[in-house]
Amino acid sequence: MEKVSMGLVYANIELIRGADLILVQEGYLQEDQVKRVTVTAMVDSGATMLAIPEFIKQQLNLRKVNELEAELADGSSVPLEVVGPIEVRFQNRRTVVEALVVPNQTTVLLGAIPMEGMDVLIDPKRERLIVNPESPDVAKMLLM
Repeated sequence: MEKVSMGLVYANIELIRGADLILVQEGYLQEDQVKRVTVTAMVDSGATMLAIPEFIKQQLNLRKVNELEAELADGSSVPLEVVGPIEVRFQNRRTVVEALVVPNQTTVLLGAIPMEGMDVLIDPKRERLIVNPESPDVAKMLLM
Protein backbone atom coordinates (compact mmCIF):
# COMPACT_ATOMS: atom_id res chain seq x y z
CA MET A 1 0.00 0.00 0.00
CA GLU A 2 1.41 3.36 -1.02
CA LYS A 3 0.30 6.79 0.02
CA VAL A 4 0.89 10.27 -1.34
CA SER A 5 1.28 13.51 0.57
CA MET A 6 1.65 16.86 -1.23
CA GLY A 7 3.41 15.37 -4.25
CA LEU A 8 5.68 13.17 -2.16
CA VAL A 9 5.64 9.43 -2.79
CA TYR A 10 5.63 6.95 0.09
CA ALA A 11 5.74 3.16 -0.03
CA ASN A 12 5.59 0.36 2.51
CA ILE A 13 8.87 -1.58 2.43
CA GLU A 14 10.36 -4.28 4.60
CA LEU A 15 13.90 -3.91 5.97
CA ILE A 16 15.66 -7.10 7.06
CA ARG A 17 19.01 -7.57 8.79
CA GLY A 18 21.14 -9.14 6.04
CA ALA A 19 23.50 -10.87 8.47
CA ASP A 20 20.52 -12.72 9.99
CA LEU A 21 19.52 -14.05 6.57
CA ILE A 22 23.01 -15.47 6.11
CA LEU A 23 22.85 -17.09 9.55
CA VAL A 24 19.54 -18.72 8.55
CA GLN A 25 21.11 -20.06 5.34
CA GLU A 26 24.03 -21.46 7.33
CA GLY A 27 21.71 -23.10 9.87
CA TYR A 28 22.70 -20.95 12.87
CA LEU A 29 19.43 -19.05 13.19
CA GLN A 30 15.74 -19.87 12.75
CA GLU A 31 13.65 -17.85 10.27
CA ASP A 32 11.47 -16.48 13.09
CA GLN A 33 14.58 -15.03 14.78
CA VAL A 34 15.46 -12.76 11.83
CA LYS A 35 15.28 -9.06 12.73
CA ARG A 36 12.93 -7.23 10.37
CA VAL A 37 10.72 -4.17 10.30
CA THR A 38 8.07 -2.86 7.91
CA VAL A 39 8.19 0.89 7.42
CA THR A 40 6.60 3.58 5.30
CA ALA A 41 9.49 5.08 3.34
CA MET A 42 9.64 8.33 1.42
CA VAL A 43 10.66 7.46 -2.14
CA ASP A 44 13.16 9.85 -3.74
CA SER A 45 14.90 8.91 -6.98
CA GLY A 46 17.03 12.05 -6.56
CA ALA A 47 18.62 10.55 -3.43
CA THR A 48 21.29 7.91 -3.87
CA MET A 49 21.11 5.45 -0.99
CA LEU A 50 18.76 4.06 1.59
CA ALA A 51 18.73 6.40 4.60
CA ILE A 52 17.43 5.26 7.98
CA PRO A 53 16.97 6.81 11.41
CA GLU A 54 19.09 5.71 14.37
CA PHE A 55 16.21 3.76 15.94
CA ILE A 56 15.96 1.48 12.85
CA LYS A 57 19.71 0.82 13.08
CA GLN A 58 19.22 -0.18 16.73
CA GLN A 59 16.07 -2.22 16.08
CA LEU A 60 17.80 -4.28 13.37
CA ASN A 61 21.12 -4.40 15.29
CA LEU A 62 23.01 -3.20 12.20
CA ARG A 63 26.80 -2.92 12.23
CA LYS A 64 28.82 0.07 11.05
CA VAL A 65 30.68 -0.77 7.84
CA ASN A 66 31.89 2.67 6.77
CA GLU A 67 31.48 6.42 7.16
CA LEU A 68 30.67 8.82 4.32
CA GLU A 69 30.44 12.56 3.88
CA ALA A 70 26.84 13.21 2.84
CA GLU A 71 25.48 16.36 1.24
CA LEU A 72 22.16 17.46 2.69
CA ALA A 73 19.33 19.20 0.85
CA ASP A 74 20.47 22.58 2.20
CA GLY A 75 23.95 22.12 0.64
CA SER A 76 25.77 21.41 3.89
CA SER A 77 27.70 18.19 4.35
CA VAL A 78 27.95 15.94 7.38
CA PRO A 79 29.76 12.70 8.17
CA LEU A 80 27.26 9.84 8.39
CA GLU A 81 27.62 6.25 9.51
CA VAL A 82 27.03 3.53 6.89
CA VAL A 83 25.48 0.29 8.17
CA GLY A 84 24.50 -3.00 6.64
CA PRO A 85 23.86 -5.22 4.95
CA ILE A 86 20.10 -4.65 4.75
CA GLU A 87 17.73 -6.54 2.52
CA VAL A 88 14.99 -4.24 1.20
CA ARG A 89 11.73 -5.80 0.02
CA PHE A 90 8.87 -4.25 -1.93
CA GLN A 91 6.07 -6.41 -3.33
CA ASN A 92 7.80 -9.24 -5.27
CA ARG A 93 11.21 -7.50 -5.30
CA ARG A 94 14.24 -7.47 -3.06
CA THR A 95 17.78 -6.13 -3.03
CA VAL A 96 20.65 -5.97 -0.55
CA VAL A 97 22.18 -2.56 0.22
CA GLU A 98 23.96 -0.53 2.86
CA ALA A 99 22.23 2.43 4.50
CA LEU A 100 23.18 5.86 5.77
CA VAL A 101 22.17 6.51 9.38
CA VAL A 102 20.80 10.04 9.63
CA PRO A 103 20.63 11.43 13.17
CA ASN A 104 17.45 13.23 14.25
CA GLN A 105 15.56 11.74 11.30
CA THR A 106 12.34 9.79 11.74
CA THR A 107 11.59 8.85 8.12
CA VAL A 108 13.20 6.12 6.02
CA LEU A 109 14.31 7.41 2.61
CA LEU A 110 14.41 5.01 -0.33
CA GLY A 111 16.90 6.29 -2.91
CA ALA A 112 17.96 5.36 -6.44
CA ILE A 113 20.39 2.51 -5.61
CA PRO A 114 17.85 0.28 -3.85
CA MET A 115 15.20 1.28 -6.41
CA GLU A 116 17.46 0.17 -9.26
CA GLY A 117 18.32 -3.04 -7.41
CA MET A 118 14.63 -3.92 -7.11
CA ASP A 119 13.73 -2.67 -10.62
CA VAL A 120 10.97 -0.40 -9.30
CA LEU A 121 9.82 2.96 -10.59
CA ILE A 122 7.89 5.99 -9.46
CA ASP A 123 4.61 6.21 -11.38
CA PRO A 124 4.42 10.01 -11.83
CA LYS A 125 0.77 10.01 -12.89
CA ARG A 126 -0.43 8.15 -9.78
CA GLU A 127 2.47 9.32 -7.57
CA ARG A 128 3.30 5.88 -6.21
CA LEU A 129 6.07 3.29 -6.28
CA ILE A 130 5.45 0.43 -8.71
CA VAL A 131 7.17 -2.71 -9.96
CA ASN A 132 8.59 -2.05 -13.44
CA PRO A 133 5.70 -2.91 -15.80
CA GLU A 134 8.20 -4.07 -18.45
CA SER A 135 9.39 -6.81 -16.07
CA PRO A 136 6.49 -7.51 -13.69
CA ASP A 137 7.53 -11.02 -12.57
CA VAL A 138 11.32 -10.80 -12.24
CA ALA A 139 13.57 -7.80 -11.67
CA LYS A 140 15.83 -6.93 -14.59
CA MET A 141 19.24 -5.32 -14.22
CA LEU A 142 21.00 -3.30 -16.90
CA LEU A 143 24.56 -4.60 -17.13
CA MET A 144 25.97 -2.18 -19.68
